[in-house]
Amino acid sequence: MILFPAIDLKNGQCVRLEQGDMARATVFNLDPAAQAQSFAAQGFQYLHVVDLDGAFAGKPMNAHAVEAMLKVVKMPVQLGGGIRDLKTIEAWLSKGIARVIIGTAAVRDPALVKEAAKAFPGRIAVGLDARDGKVAVEGWAESSQVTALDIAQRFEDAGVAAIIFTDIARDGLLKGINWDATIALAEAISIPVIASGGLASIEDVKTLLSPRANKLEGAIAGRALYDGRLDPTEALALIGAAKAA
Repeated sequence: MILFPAIDLKNGQCVRLEQGDMARATVFNLDPAAQAQSFAAQGFQYLHVVDLDGAFAGKPMNAHAVEAMLKVVKMPVQLGGGIRDLKTIEAWLSKGIARVIIGTAAVRDPALVKEAAKAFPGRIAVGLDARDGKVAVEGWAESSQVTALDIAQRFEDAGVAAIIFTDIARDGLLKGINWDATIALAEAISIPVIASGGLASIEDVKTLLSPRANKLEGAIAGRALYDGRLDPTEALALIGAAKAA
Protein backbone atom coordinates (compact mmCIF):
# COMPACT_ATOMS: atom_id res chain seq x y z
CA MET A 1 0.00 0.00 0.00
CA ILE A 2 1.57 3.27 -1.14
CA LEU A 3 0.74 6.80 0.03
CA PHE A 4 1.73 9.13 -2.80
CA PRO A 5 2.35 12.78 -1.88
CA ALA A 6 1.20 15.01 -4.75
CA ILE A 7 2.94 17.93 -6.40
CA ASP A 8 0.73 19.79 -8.87
CA LEU A 9 2.58 22.24 -11.09
CA LYS A 10 1.21 25.55 -12.36
CA ASN A 11 3.50 28.29 -13.72
CA GLY A 12 6.49 26.42 -12.30
CA GLN A 13 5.05 26.51 -8.77
CA CYS A 14 3.64 23.84 -6.49
CA VAL A 15 -0.12 24.43 -6.11
CA ARG A 16 -3.35 22.71 -5.14
CA LEU A 17 -6.61 23.29 -6.99
CA GLU A 18 -10.18 22.96 -5.76
CA GLN A 19 -12.29 20.64 -7.94
CA GLY A 20 -9.77 21.00 -10.77
CA ASP A 21 -10.50 24.70 -11.22
CA MET A 22 -7.36 26.58 -12.33
CA ALA A 23 -8.91 29.80 -11.00
CA ARG A 24 -9.05 28.25 -7.52
CA ALA A 25 -5.36 27.50 -7.08
CA THR A 26 -3.46 27.89 -3.81
CA VAL A 27 0.32 28.20 -4.09
CA PHE A 28 2.02 26.08 -1.43
CA ASN A 29 5.63 26.22 -2.55
CA LEU A 30 7.46 28.39 -5.09
CA ASP A 31 10.13 25.68 -5.40
CA PRO A 32 8.75 22.26 -6.43
CA ALA A 33 12.19 20.62 -6.13
CA ALA A 34 12.43 21.75 -2.50
CA GLN A 35 8.92 20.35 -1.92
CA ALA A 36 9.97 17.02 -3.44
CA GLN A 37 13.02 16.95 -1.15
CA SER A 38 10.79 17.66 1.84
CA PHE A 39 8.53 14.71 0.98
CA ALA A 40 11.59 12.47 0.57
CA ALA A 41 12.92 13.59 3.96
CA GLN A 42 9.56 12.78 5.55
CA GLY A 43 9.97 9.18 4.39
CA PHE A 44 7.65 8.95 1.39
CA GLN A 45 8.76 6.41 -1.18
CA TYR A 46 6.92 7.39 -4.36
CA LEU A 47 6.03 10.85 -5.73
CA HIS A 48 2.95 11.80 -7.78
CA VAL A 49 3.41 14.83 -10.05
CA VAL A 50 0.90 16.54 -12.36
CA ASP A 51 1.72 19.23 -14.93
CA LEU A 52 -1.57 21.17 -14.69
CA ASP A 53 -0.66 23.64 -17.43
CA GLY A 54 0.32 20.69 -19.61
CA ALA A 55 -3.06 19.01 -19.08
CA PHE A 56 -4.77 22.08 -20.56
CA ALA A 57 -2.18 22.73 -23.29
CA GLY A 58 -1.93 19.10 -24.40
CA LYS A 59 1.87 19.17 -24.14
CA PRO A 60 4.44 19.45 -21.32
CA MET A 61 4.55 22.98 -19.88
CA ASN A 62 6.47 22.53 -16.62
CA ALA A 63 9.33 20.35 -17.82
CA HIS A 64 11.95 22.49 -16.11
CA ALA A 65 10.30 22.00 -12.70
CA VAL A 66 9.92 18.25 -13.24
CA GLU A 67 13.54 17.87 -14.30
CA ALA A 68 14.66 19.84 -11.23
CA MET A 69 12.75 17.39 -9.01
CA LEU A 70 14.29 14.38 -10.73
CA LYS A 71 17.74 15.76 -9.95
CA VAL A 72 17.15 16.04 -6.21
CA VAL A 73 15.14 12.94 -5.26
CA LYS A 74 15.95 9.28 -5.70
CA MET A 75 12.43 7.95 -5.13
CA PRO A 76 10.38 6.95 -8.19
CA VAL A 77 8.19 9.66 -9.70
CA GLN A 78 4.96 9.16 -11.63
CA LEU A 79 4.00 12.04 -13.92
CA GLY A 80 0.81 13.08 -15.68
CA GLY A 81 -0.47 16.12 -17.56
CA GLY A 82 -0.24 16.83 -21.27
CA ILE A 83 1.20 13.47 -22.24
CA ARG A 84 -0.60 12.69 -25.48
CA ASP A 85 1.86 10.88 -27.79
CA LEU A 86 4.53 8.18 -27.80
CA LYS A 87 7.36 10.66 -28.35
CA THR A 88 6.48 12.55 -25.14
CA ILE A 89 6.15 9.26 -23.21
CA GLU A 90 9.56 8.09 -24.41
CA ALA A 91 11.14 11.45 -23.59
CA TRP A 92 9.90 11.43 -19.98
CA LEU A 93 10.85 7.82 -19.35
CA SER A 94 14.34 8.47 -20.73
CA LYS A 95 14.70 11.44 -18.36
CA GLY A 96 14.05 9.24 -15.34
CA ILE A 97 10.29 9.31 -14.79
CA ALA A 98 9.35 5.90 -13.38
CA ARG A 99 5.76 5.86 -14.58
CA VAL A 100 3.86 8.04 -17.04
CA ILE A 101 0.15 8.76 -16.50
CA ILE A 102 -2.05 9.07 -19.59
CA GLY A 103 -5.39 10.80 -19.03
CA THR A 104 -7.11 12.58 -21.93
CA ALA A 105 -5.41 10.37 -24.51
CA ALA A 106 -6.73 7.26 -22.75
CA VAL A 107 -10.24 8.46 -23.63
CA ARG A 108 -9.50 9.88 -27.08
CA ASP A 109 -6.76 7.51 -28.26
CA PRO A 110 -6.86 4.17 -26.41
CA ALA A 111 -4.54 2.67 -29.03
CA LEU A 112 -1.77 4.95 -27.71
CA VAL A 113 -2.12 3.50 -24.21
CA LYS A 114 -1.97 -0.04 -25.54
CA GLU A 115 1.04 0.69 -27.71
CA ALA A 116 2.88 2.44 -24.87
CA ALA A 117 2.05 -0.28 -22.31
CA LYS A 118 3.41 -2.89 -24.69
CA ALA A 119 6.57 -0.88 -25.38
CA PHE A 120 7.19 0.05 -21.74
CA PRO A 121 5.85 -2.73 -19.48
CA GLY A 122 4.94 -1.61 -15.97
CA ARG A 123 5.59 2.05 -16.71
CA ILE A 124 2.25 3.26 -18.08
CA ALA A 125 -0.65 4.28 -15.84
CA VAL A 126 -4.06 5.60 -16.85
CA GLY A 127 -5.57 8.61 -15.08
CA LEU A 128 -9.37 8.54 -14.93
CA ASP A 129 -10.91 11.67 -13.48
CA ALA A 130 -14.67 11.40 -12.98
CA ARG A 131 -17.34 14.02 -12.48
CA ASP A 132 -20.76 12.53 -11.65
CA GLY A 133 -19.47 9.15 -12.80
CA LYS A 134 -18.39 10.38 -16.26
CA VAL A 135 -14.75 10.85 -17.20
CA ALA A 136 -13.52 14.42 -17.75
CA VAL A 137 -10.71 15.32 -20.17
CA GLU A 138 -8.54 18.28 -21.25
CA GLY A 139 -7.49 19.15 -17.71
CA TRP A 140 -11.04 18.39 -16.49
CA ALA A 141 -12.39 21.22 -18.67
CA GLU A 142 -14.60 18.86 -20.69
CA SER A 143 -16.79 15.93 -19.66
CA SER A 144 -17.09 12.84 -21.84
CA GLN A 145 -20.05 10.46 -22.00
CA VAL A 146 -18.15 7.39 -20.82
CA THR A 147 -17.72 6.04 -17.31
CA ALA A 148 -14.43 5.24 -15.62
CA LEU A 149 -15.30 1.55 -15.70
CA ASP A 150 -15.99 1.67 -19.46
CA ILE A 151 -12.51 3.03 -20.09
CA ALA A 152 -10.71 0.90 -17.52
CA GLN A 153 -12.14 -2.26 -19.08
CA ARG A 154 -10.65 -1.29 -22.45
CA PHE A 155 -7.20 -1.77 -20.96
CA GLU A 156 -7.76 -4.99 -19.01
CA ASP A 157 -5.25 -7.01 -21.02
CA ALA A 158 -3.03 -4.16 -22.22
CA GLY A 159 -0.41 -4.33 -19.47
CA VAL A 160 -1.34 -1.02 -17.81
CA ALA A 161 0.44 -0.72 -14.45
CA ALA A 162 -2.28 1.17 -12.58
CA ILE A 163 -5.49 3.19 -12.86
CA ILE A 164 -5.49 6.46 -10.91
CA PHE A 165 -9.12 7.24 -10.13
CA THR A 166 -10.01 10.77 -9.04
CA ASP A 167 -13.41 12.03 -7.94
CA ILE A 168 -13.24 15.63 -9.20
CA ALA A 169 -16.08 16.77 -6.94
CA ARG A 170 -13.94 16.00 -3.90
CA ASP A 171 -10.50 16.98 -5.17
CA GLY A 172 -8.82 19.61 -3.04
CA LEU A 173 -11.83 19.99 -0.73
CA LEU A 174 -10.73 17.64 2.09
CA LYS A 175 -14.08 15.85 2.12
CA GLY A 176 -12.59 12.37 2.21
CA ILE A 177 -12.00 9.99 -0.67
CA ASN A 178 -14.99 8.52 -2.50
CA TRP A 179 -14.21 5.04 -1.21
CA ASP A 180 -17.40 3.39 -2.50
CA ALA A 181 -16.80 4.36 -6.14
CA THR A 182 -13.05 3.72 -5.97
CA ILE A 183 -13.35 0.29 -4.38
CA ALA A 184 -16.18 -0.69 -6.74
CA LEU A 185 -13.90 0.14 -9.68
CA ALA A 186 -11.01 -1.82 -8.17
CA GLU A 187 -13.23 -4.85 -7.63
CA ALA A 188 -14.53 -4.74 -11.22
CA ILE A 189 -11.12 -4.84 -12.93
CA SER A 190 -7.82 -6.65 -12.52
CA ILE A 191 -5.63 -3.53 -12.96
CA PRO A 192 -4.42 -2.04 -9.63
CA VAL A 193 -6.33 1.15 -8.67
CA ILE A 194 -4.94 4.20 -6.85
CA ALA A 195 -7.45 6.39 -4.99
CA SER A 196 -7.27 10.13 -5.52
CA GLY A 197 -9.30 13.21 -4.68
CA GLY A 198 -10.26 14.48 -1.25
CA LEU A 199 -7.97 12.57 1.14
CA ALA A 200 -8.59 14.51 4.32
CA SER A 201 -7.17 12.87 7.43
CA ILE A 202 -5.65 9.86 9.12
CA GLU A 203 -9.13 8.26 8.95
CA ASP A 204 -8.75 7.99 5.17
CA VAL A 205 -5.39 6.26 5.66
CA LYS A 206 -7.04 3.82 8.08
CA THR A 207 -9.74 3.09 5.49
CA LEU A 208 -7.01 2.53 2.90
CA LEU A 209 -5.52 -0.13 5.18
CA SER A 210 -8.86 -1.80 5.96
CA PRO A 211 -9.85 -5.17 4.42
CA ARG A 212 -12.45 -3.57 2.13
CA ALA A 213 -9.69 -1.59 0.37
CA ASN A 214 -7.27 -4.48 -0.08
CA LYS A 215 -7.51 -4.35 -3.87
CA LEU A 216 -6.18 -0.79 -3.99
CA GLU A 217 -2.51 -0.07 -4.69
CA GLY A 218 -2.59 3.11 -2.63
CA ALA A 219 -3.87 6.66 -2.41
CA ILE A 220 -2.71 10.15 -3.31
CA ALA A 221 -2.50 12.85 -0.63
CA GLY A 222 -2.36 16.53 -1.53
CA ARG A 223 -3.89 19.43 0.35
CA ALA A 224 -4.15 17.48 3.64
CA LEU A 225 -0.35 17.15 3.70
CA TYR A 226 0.21 20.79 2.81
CA ASP A 227 -2.09 22.28 5.41
CA GLY A 228 -1.13 19.91 8.20
CA ARG A 229 -4.36 17.93 8.53
CA LEU A 230 -2.45 14.74 7.77
CA ASP A 231 0.70 14.06 9.79
CA PRO A 232 3.10 12.26 7.42
CA THR A 233 4.95 10.55 10.28
CA GLU A 234 1.72 9.11 11.69
CA ALA A 235 0.42 8.08 8.26
CA LEU A 236 3.65 6.36 7.19
CA ALA A 237 3.98 4.63 10.59
CA LEU A 238 0.47 3.18 10.18
CA ILE A 239 1.27 1.92 6.68
CA GLY A 240 4.60 0.49 7.87
CA ALA A 241 2.89 -1.34 10.73
CA ALA A 242 0.27 -2.76 8.36
CA LYS A 243 2.97 -4.04 6.01
CA ALA A 244 4.86 -5.66 8.89
CA ALA A 245 1.74 -7.36 10.28
